[in-house]
Amino acid sequence: MLPGMPWQPLKMKADLLLGLKTPNLDRFWDIRYHPYMKDMIKQFNLYPHPEGGFFREIYRSGQQVWSDAAKAERAAVTHIYFLLPKGQVSRFHRVIHDEIWHIYQGDPLRLIQFNGSNLTQTFIGKDCPDYTAVVPAGVWQAAATTGAHTLAGCTVAPGFDFTDFCFLADHPSDLEKFNSLGSGLHPFI
Repeated sequence: MLPGMPWQPLKMKADLLLGLKTPNLDRFWDIRYHPYMKDMIKQFNLYPHPEGGFFREIYRSGQQVWSDAAKAERAAVTHIYFLLPKGQVSRFHRVIHDEIWHIYQGDPLRLIQFNGSNLTQTFIGKDCPDYTAVVPAGVWQAAATTGAHTLAGCTVAPGFDFTDFCFLADHPSDLEKFNSLGSGLHPFI
């Protein structure tokens, strides 16, 4: 099991190969309206992410650094592939370190940020001003593809750990502030 991952990737891979459905894999089977998505998921060996979409960690630095935010050591940097097919969103969540989004393939990504008082959104990818965007540490973020799919990379430094991750839905005071904005972004909660 990779550090900070709350499930067993090898069991999930075995379930995929055997054609078994588990609660964490329901999204895999629900993308039948994207005929090439299953091929991409297999090609990049992706797994369902708790926030939505599919991912695989492709790099975790062997160098450890101290994180004041985590009050513990973390890998110096981590990087994942992250696939968002049409109809799925990356739910509002935050991590305690800076995160850099990179677009590799597919349609532009709509990246939404909530700093506790203001909402901003950025579009990155083909025909957009940029192919990357930074989400500062501690800022709530959500995302969706603007088309059929977006394959992105997400780099976190110091490195990502699931213990440093939380959903907006689990923080009532921030959720109340978010809801007061009347943003129409409830599908991202």
